[in-house]
Amino acid sequence: MNPAAFVEALLGALATLENIQQAAVHSEGPVVSGRATLRGDIFLAFYYNQITGTQAFALIQREKRIWGIDYDNFRGWHLHPAESPDSHIPIESQSVTEIIQKLGEVLKRE
Repeated sequence: MNPAAFVEALLGALATLENIQQAAVHSEGPVVSGRATLRGDIFLAFYYNQITGTQAFALIQREKRIWGIDYDNFRGWHLHPAESPDSHIPIESQSVTEIIQKLGEVLKRE
């Protein structure tokens, strides 16, 4: 996936969530980063690197990750569950849309 396709998928998926107040995306060459503000002090930080394949999605509240899904070449795809956000639980490959759907499920529980 190229950076433009990542951004398109991300913004399309974020548009399905009713909690999103704003999204800021920064793209430089093969790297995309940014955040989507949800409410109050909660935001989704995201990162994508086309060269390494790294993807990171972290729900942050008061400067701490409270949930997330990441992919890196060391651990592969893994979940940081809301019950234990410092854990790294292996999961199957996820599309951007699937990750944002899972974020929506987490937000409904709060």
